[in-house]
Amino acid sequence: MRVVSLVPSLTEAIARSAPGALVGATDWCTHPADLDVTRVGGTKNPKLDRITALAPDLVIANEEENREPDLAALRAAGLEVLVTEVRDVPQAFRELDRVVGACGAVRPRWLDRAEEAWSALEPPSRRATAVVPIWRRPWMVLGRDTFAGDVLSRLGVDHVYATHADRYPRVPLDELRAAAPDVVVLPDEPYRFTPDDGPEAFPGLPCALVSGRHLTWYGPSLAEAPRALGEALRAALR
Repeated sequence: MRVVSLVPSLTEAIARSAPGALVGATDWCTHPADLDVTRVGGTKNPKLDRITALAPDLVIANEEENREPDLAALRAAGLEVLVTEVRDVPQAFRELDRVVGACGAVRPRWLDRAEEAWSALEPPSRRATAVVPIWRRPWMVLGRDTFAGDVLSRLGVDHVYATHADRYPRVPLDELRAAAPDVVVLPDEPYRFTPDDGPEAFPGLPCALVSGRHLTWYGPSLAEAPRALGEALRAALR
């Protein structure tokens, strides 16, 4: 198989499960760190001519991360495109199984471990509310029907804008503060929130700086995510 991945988390999953299958990946595909393949631009602006020149058997994409006109152009060029849709943790496991199989690999052990890690979660003793910014200037937060929102919910954290009409609404900072959540969850992607860039905007509110890879990626990191995110959230909520 010759595979091009346009989804960073799926790039990591394929590299772990079907070594040698990947021939192309986006500039944002940072895992594994030693991945040596042709880079084909960004998730939203892939270099279609470069992808076509690689003559892949399969292009892996995602309905949220990639644009339909780009995927349609790849299909028009005669390439097979597999498009994933991931809105919650169980769906992530189903789609990962489908992607790995489409790449010609057997179900990997890491996927079993990830499912075991999530199924072993104890029901939270108490629930907390959160605001989850994903960008600033302008401020944008998690809204309805998102994978990251489902991840947090399974860890006992209900984000304030879970019923918003938009999936990633723009919300003024003063409104975010006025929501008075129990915790502000600040991931390091897509915006790279840091101890010096993010918490200062929410004086008096506990902030949990978390790995975006654990919060938003569906791949091998799912096996570590319950522990890593749980520790960060508990520390902030003490």
